[in-house]
Amino acid sequence: MDIIFLHDFKAKTLIGIYPWERKVAQTIQIDLEIALPTSRACESDHIEDALDYALIVKRINEILAEKHFSLLEALAEHIAQTILREFKSPWVKVSVAKLGIIRGVKKLGVCIERKSKDIP
Repeated sequence: MDIIFLHDFKAKTLIGIYPWERKVAQTIQIDLEIALPTSRACESDHIEDALDYALIVKRINEILAEKHFSLLEALAEHIAQTILREFKSPWVKVSVAKLGIIRGVKKLGVCIERKSKDIP
């Protein structure tokens, strides 16, 4: 399996269960590992056979702008399902963390792995 990754992607978004979290954007960090649908890109050297990192980042930014999530778990699941469905990835690992939200903790978050329902 060939995997691309995006690490330390930071963005501001409204996320959380507390009233102030619905008004003040917080910085989150997203790390992704995304399985390529095929290994053709390694042989062809053509972007048509790969996943375009810029399109993935653009799509995640759209998700963050469109929807408010209460839980990091729900955001991670939404990102995972979007990548599986829209980018035809067979497998994805999504980590989402809030930064500096609790004194003494640099970041806290969740990490999930999902695979396409088309793959047994």
